[in-house]
Amino acid sequence: MRLSSVTALVSGGASGLGLATARELASAGASVVIVDLPSSSGVEVAASLGGGARFIPADVTDEDQLAAAFAATDDGSLRVVVHTAGRGRPQRIVLKSGEPALLAPFEDVIRLNVIGTFNVLRLSAAQMARQESVDGERGVIVLTSSIAGTDGQIGQIAYSASKAAIDGMTLCAARDLASKQIRVCTIAPGIFETPLMAGVTAEIRSRLDDSVPNPRRMGVPEEYASLALEIVRNTYLNGATLRLDGALRLGPS
Repeated sequence: MRLSSVTALVSGGASGLGLATARELASAGASVVIVDLPSSSGVEVAASLGGGARFIPADVTDEDQLAAAFAATDDGSLRVVVHTAGRGRPQRIVLKSGEPALLAPFEDVIRLNVIGTFNVLRLSAAQMARQESVDGERGVIVLTSSIAGTDGQIGQIAYSASKAAIDGMTLCAARDLASKQIRVCTIAPGIFETPLMAGVTAEIRSRLDDSVPNPRRMGVPEEYASLALEIVRNTYLNGATLRLDGALRLGPS
């Protein structure tokens, strides 16, 4: 897909993987719309991108807020959506006290990572489907899971379950939307340098770097963004979950 005269929406675009992707898409000629929480730095990020980039505050789990965000981009130019918003909350299935895991943290992660992803998927697909086909396609949607979806570690029960759900959506969505000429792919990152790593000690950071076979370091957001852009450009990429992990396979802990 050619990105000139195309609007690209990046959810979670005010930081981390989403921010790098927004920058990459803007550099490639797309008009970028950042969707993130009102408390994010979305206004400043959009201003830094130039090219008419916009910030629309919305919670991806809120049906009305997200519908309003998509309505604000409904001018026939939305062809690319990259969804990066998500988080985890570590918890053992049986707590140290012997009590069962709390249900609320599990529900919280599932709501953001699974419900939020489907909310973005359904609204972006419906909007793209109304547009004219250009060079045999109407749009491309890139979702974000994690290698934890298949390599779940101890304490990651909610996060792993949510990311496995996104992996499970991918081929189903690509087949479902094939008649609309909309492609769907998912990127499954390994260990990446994101704001979540800001509080990690040098010792832990070194161990994380050494756990990656090659290159022996954590990934950087620009590498995620580069793959997202390739998915957009390569029209034969569809229905795939692509690991981006330096050949890392997570151990149990």
